[in-house]
Amino acid sequence: MEGHNSNFVDFRRGVLSGIPVVIGYAPVAMAFGLLSKNVGVSLRDSFLFSFLVFAGASQFMALDLIKAGAATGEIILATFLLNLRHIMMSASLVVRMKERKLKWLPVVAFGVTDETFAIASTRDEKSGTAYLLGLQFASYGSWVTGTVIGYLVGAVLPASVQSSLGIGLYAMFVAILVPEIKKSGRVLMLATLSGAIYMLIDRFKLLPAGWSLIAAIIAASTAGVLILGEEGREVEE
Repeated sequence: MEGHNSNFVDFRRGVLSGIPVVIGYAPVAMAFGLLSKNVGVSLRDSFLFSFLVFAGASQFMALDLIKAGAATGEIILATFLLNLRHIMMSASLVVRMKERKLKWLPVVAFGVTDETFAIASTRDEKSGTAYLLGLQFASYGSWVTGTVIGYLVGAVLPASVQSSLGIGLYAMFVAILVPEIKKSGRVLMLATLSGAIYMLIDRFKLLPAGWSLIAAIIAASTAGVLILGEEGREVEE
């Protein structure tokens, strides 16, 4: 009985820690629902998009690729490459867990996002499974609910409000990127390089819509390994 009470307390702490993420996700998820409707995706598929994928950047990217007429294979591959970072984040999070309940690890891995990982990995103490589930439950619920609300009521919002919702995702990316840029100028160089690569490929139509993003992800990731790997060796020396 005591163990159940402890798990409930940890779960509640996780939910409370996720409140800032909930507030941040809600308008972005509404923007996704609205954009999904504008692209021609049904309400059911928009719901399943968030319910099964739960990866904001990939979902917005997929909408852009659908709108550009990219093939299904291109969308899947681009999404896979963009989400590869979640493997490293999940592995890092497992190391910081107080206990590892194998039956819950797939659920915890599914709920890992940039924001939930940032909260869990910067805690002074190791996180329990119940805490992580609470944190991710709050974030996941906000994202899925926001998607449906955005799809249903987004169209009745003023155009200015609709436009502002879409900025939320970029604001979250900036919030994640800026602290890393403060730590290392090479992160800024890498972010600028990745954007330049994509703009160059897209501007001159060197590849189809889906493949241009895939090529940019691979090129930027390779550059990141070389640039940040070199920085790590310099620190060791």
